[in-house]
Amino acid sequence: MEYRQLGRSGLFVSVLTMGSMTFGGRGKFSDVGTVDLASARRQIDRCRDAGVNMIDTADVYSDGNSEDIIGEALGDRRNDLLIATKARFAMGSGPNDRGLSRYHLIAACEASQRRLRTDHIDLYQVHEWDGLTPLEETIEALDTLVRSGKVRYLGASNYAGWHLMKALATADRVGHTRFVSQQIHYTLHAREAEYELVPISIDQGLGILVWSPLAGGLLSGKYRRDLPPPAGSRHLTAWGEPPIHDQERLYRIIDTLVAVADERHVDAAAVALAWLLGRPAVTTLIIGARTEAQLEANLKAAQLTLSTDERERLDRVSTLPLPYPYWHQAKTAADRLSAADLSLLGPHLTA
Repeated sequence: MEYRQLGRSGLFVSVLTMGSMTFGGRGKFSDVGTVDLASARRQIDRCRDAGVNMIDTADVYSDGNSEDIIGEALGDRRNDLLIATKARFAMGSGPNDRGLSRYHLIAACEASQRRLRTDHIDLYQVHEWDGLTPLEETIEALDTLVRSGKVRYLGASNYAGWHLMKALATADRVGHTRFVSQQIHYTLHAREAEYELVPISIDQGLGILVWSPLAGGLLSGKYRRDLPPPAGSRHLTAWGEPPIHDQERLYRIIDTLVAVADERHVDAAAVALAWLLGRPAVTTLIIGARTEAQLEANLKAAQLTLSTDERERLDRVSTLPLPYPYWHQAKTAADRLSAADLSLLGPHLTA
């Protein structure tokens, strides 16, 4: 297992992180998975044996049951794994039971600690943007959690580029703890993060955690152009993540992905994950599994290195067109581009 530095922090995390959205199966999360305590223990043990050193969860997953299961499964082995969790979404019916206010963030953190049976959270992430709470209030509350010892590091998730830069600038301006990472959706099928979020990570020294790196199973190799979706698929439910805007493009990507996988005699899932691990600024991929067989297939990605030709084939079939102002920069600004700029524009520059 390879370990990568999380942004500019001193923390090293495995390139695969164990996801736990499948734990619990309460409410709408039953569409994702219904992993119980016994199965969770087996998955955690298998990940630890493979060298995985972090598990990611969120308070909202199965209404807190995911965190409960993790706390129970780890028991006195809590320090064997780094724990990352998140807060922002509704955890009650009251008007202050959601958002990124000081009130909700501190209460949510303390509730997560109780469920996880821990006195500290290693990576505490704001799960989504809150456009109503002043950023100064959110950043100050997060800084308070760090200085109190309840939280070690901070991250954001699902922010737009301007949200993220405004948050980092606010933390710097007032001298509070800044984010060391962002958790984003990024796959062969969904490469929009390359427009803003990946360049920001390079420029600002943030690590990237990728959620749903197989696009909710779409890139597992089980979804094929001429075959019905697999039984039990979440895409047969109302889950709807990630959205599919261009089904033909998706199938072209899957066709190429499966061809590369067949040539290498590996699962398509491993190829899709290995492609991501070779992308700029990516630190770790969050792999969740409904079954132990899925987990085994995903773990193999840590040992797979794609050739230059294989990566180019996957890039060609999945690259998105440059929107403005990026196409204009590619035409006129090539003489003065940074490493962050080139992460997006480099492949589009003419010799």
